[in-house]
Amino acid sequence: MSIEEKQKPQRNDRVTIRTVATHAGVSVAAVSKVMRNAYGVSDALRARVTDAIETLAYRPSRAARGLRGRSFTIGVLLIDIRNPFLPEVIAGVNEVLGPSHYQAMIGVSDARVQLETSLIESMIDYKMDGLILVAPRLPSEILATFAVQIPIVAVGYHDASATAFDTVNAEDQRGAEIAVEALLACGYRDIEMLSLGERQGHAVSVVRQREIGFRRAMQRGGLGSSPTISKIPIASPKREEVMRKFLSRKDRPRAVFCWSDLDAITLLSLAMEMGVRVPEDLAVIGYDNSSTAALGLVNLASIDQSGRELGQVATRALISRIEGRTASEHIFQIPSLVSRNSLTRFGNSTDR
Repeated sequence: MSIEEKQKPQRNDRVTIRTVATHAGVSVAAVSKVMRNAYGVSDALRARVTDAIETLAYRPSRAARGLRGRSFTIGVLLIDIRNPFLPEVIAGVNEVLGPSHYQAMIGVSDARVQLETSLIESMIDYKMDGLILVAPRLPSEILATFAVQIPIVAVGYHDASATAFDTVNAEDQRGAEIAVEALLACGYRDIEMLSLGERQGHAVSVVRQREIGFRRAMQRGGLGSSPTISKIPIASPKREEVMRKFLSRKDRPRAVFCWSDLDAITLLSLAMEMGVRVPEDLAVIGYDNSSTAALGLVNLASIDQSGRELGQVATRALISRIEGRTASEHIFQIPSLVSRNSLTRFGNSTDR
């Protein structure tokens, strides 16, 4: 029997972190640092420990980790799984977690405060090390109460005054401004915004920030002090009914900025069904630059806030919190426009 075979435990032996440390010829603390992806770990040490983990088929006990104060599990709470923007955020989270030995556990709410609160409490009870909340609806004071118990990073939550938790956002006001500026550059002057009906959490939501940016850009462009913002109901089928009425209006605008691709894509579908040509009769810009927006049959111009990068930044911020950082951070990403056929075909920019 070779030395390597002697070192490898038998099938019924329990492989522990000490077994890994012995096999790699390092301390238990060194193995822990590698598993936490801690700062200052050399490539050589990481390779030795990783090789030992793979050779021994080491699978850490998350229950035991939780009892010791660290489970290497983070919770990701999503409010609305229908939004095509969310898979990119999750991909960014997983890219950062991959080499860190942390794992994500995903919970899905439906924008109900009671369910959202219950899910957060469950994640705390399961001894998760931290939480990434995507577009939470809870008031800041409630999030702050939870943040005393567990590190929290909120994505798509605009509260720069928060001190107990971090926020990661796109510059949503600037994103809306970019959309209006693009429409103006193409010659459109009759522009409206399709926004989401207000609900709990609106004050800190991305929707409100995009409305602020839309109004500011319209005023700066000389298009009035009170530009039109049409509100879309939250629930179907009223949501689609309102869009149909919008498309049927005799005074329908020549261009529209939608708060999200989620509704912009539905608007494009209804426009095709109703014989409204895009962009000849109606130019459309969405927000999120979702994968669906790029499909040839959709071809939706959209503001790109890079959901993948938001997920990456949020995860790094959370790990930093878990490792002991206490000062709050409020991080912003700069969005950009991805122009497609729903804005203008072949680069035409005549007066509209």
